[in-house]
Amino acid sequence: MGAAEIAAIAAAGMAAGAINTLVGSGTLITFPVLLAFGYSPVTANVSNTIGLVPGSVSGAIGYRRELAGQRTRVLRFGAASLLGGITGAVLLLVLPQSAFEAIVPVFIGIALVSIVLQPQLDRLVAEHRPAPEAHGTGLPRVLVYLAGVYGGYFGAAQGILLLAILGLALPDDLQRVNALKNVLAGLVNAVAAVVFIAVADVAWGPAALIAAGSVVGAQLAARYGRRLSPQALRAAIVAVGIAAIVQLVT
Repeated sequence: MGAAEIAAIAAAGMAAGAINTLVGSGTLITFPVLLAFGYSPVTANVSNTIGLVPGSVSGAIGYRRELAGQRTRVLRFGAASLLGGITGAVLLLVLPQSAFEAIVPVFIGIALVSIVLQPQLDRLVAEHRPAPEAHGTGLPRVLVYLAGVYGGYFGAAQGILLLAILGLALPDDLQRVNALKNVLAGLVNAVAAVVFIAVADVAWGPAALIAAGSVVGAQLAARYGRRLSPQALRAAIVAVGIAAIVQLVT
């Protein structure tokens, strides 16, 4: 790798780590960068997933105060996320690469729509949050499992999906819900990474660069990220995502 490639991938990793900690969808930054440097879509996805794991851990640590008292939730929803992540990772490896190349533009489109609609989702969550005494049903765990399948297979905007699911299911502050989201998304990435390391083709150089950048980005986001303009953040992610779709379909 040349100096320009190293710098670009590390910078993308830092941006992705920050975005994943605050919202989710950092893959829409790193995945297109890896494609631009000539990595195949599946190798780029596998390497990206592995690289973002340390950033997920870093983001969860950054939100450790908001995680206080959520051990039961982590265990309950974490099991669903782990199973979903394994399912998605296995699907990525057993389905042909042509299937991934065909479906990823659709997944990126879904992710971009989720990002554009995030303000509406936030309002929906705020208006329909359960009462504090609510106990919920098994449906949120099923939805968390499905989000894990999506995350294990590709992952862009997994965090946004989890925020919507958990925000509607849990009677709690959104910052605490975001902290739980960081843990669950991290579990999906971690278990998918284990599967990929065991049997997939990994580009270890880019994965290491993304890992280092994502750790720094996650810590910066946990400390300063709430000062960023949500509108500017969404606009940048959407622009990069559209570029990725164009690159995949041309």
